[in-house]
Amino acid sequence: MIRTRSASAWILALAALTGAATPARERVVDGDGIVDATIAGVRGRIRIEPSGTAMPLVTTAWAERATLKPGMLAFSYAVGTERVHGRTGVAPIDLGTGPFKRRIGWTANPYTPAADGVIGPGGVPEDVVRFILRTPVAGERTVALPTTDQGGLAGGWGELYALIDLGGQPLRIRFDPYHARTLATASAAARIAAAQGGVLQGVVEKVEIAFGIERPVRTMTLARPLTVGPLQFATLGVRTADHGSTAGIADAADPIDPDEIVVTAKSKKPGRDRLSIGADLLARCSRIVFDKPARQIRLTCA
Repeated sequence: MIRTRSASAWILALAALTGAATPARERVVDGDGIVDATIAGVRGRIRIEPSGTAMPLVTTAWAERATLKPGMLAFSYAVGTERVHGRTGVAPIDLGTGPFKRRIGWTANPYTPAADGVIGPGGVPEDVVRFILRTPVAGERTVALPTTDQGGLAGGWGELYALIDLGGQPLRIRFDPYHARTLATASAAARIAAAQGGVLQGVVEKVEIAFGIERPVRTMTLARPLTVGPLQFATLGVRTADHGSTAGIADAADPIDPDEIVVTAKSKKPGRDRLSIGADLLARCSRIVFDKPARQIRLTCA
C-alpha cells in the first residue's frame, strides 16, 4: 500500500536527514544598550547589559506606573556588606520584539541612573545575545568560554558567568562595560594572588558597584599575567572588604591597614569568588556573544 505525505512532512524529513536546524534567534545590542520597553503595557527604558541579572531589576516608580502586584517572593541584592531589598511580581514585559511573561524585581533606588531598569542576557527571550562594543580591528581573536549561572534557589534569576580555570578550580567571570575598573572580590583576589603572584599597592579608593553603593578598592599587580579568553592582564582592582579576606595577599607597603579588611570564615557559597571585567579591559574587545543553547560566552578581543 502506498502512503502519501504532506509537503510539510517531507520538509521535516529532509531537515532530519540533512541535519538542518532552525536558526537560533539572535538579539544585537549596541550603543548604550538602552531600549524602549513596556511592562504590562506601560513604557519605560531598560538597559540590556552583559552583567545584568536574568530577572529584570526596575525602579519602584516604573513598577507602580505599571500597577505591578507584589507576590510572596521578595529578594535582596548584596553589594559587599550592604544589601538592597526589593519585591517581585510576574508580568508581561516587551523589549521591542513582543511581550513575554517574566518575574520582575523592583527597588526604591535605581540600579543605574541611566535607565529605568536593567536586564541581562539570561532574561531576554532570544537564544543568542550579541553585544557590539566597537568596530572590529585587525588581529582580534575569538575565544569561547563555558558559562554557568548563579546557582542556588535564585540561580535562574541571576547573572550568567563565564568560567576559567584558576589553580585547578573554576573562577566566575562577569563582563561589565558600564564600570571603568576590572574588580575582584576579596576571596577571588586571594586566589588570583596565590596563583599569579599578586601584590597589593596604593591607597584605598571608593568605587561605585551598583545602586550607587561604593565599596573600598585597592590595586593589585600580578607577577604572572592572568588570562581570560583572549585577554591577558597584570593589574586589577580588589574589593578589599567584600566576600572574604585579603589578609593573605602580600602588600607593597606592609603591614596592611587592618581597617581595610573584613575577616570572615571560609565559605563554600557559590558566587563569592568573582572577577568582573570592566571597561578598562573591554576597550580591547569588539564583541561579547552569549550563546545560551551552546552554554558559551564568546569573547572577541585584540
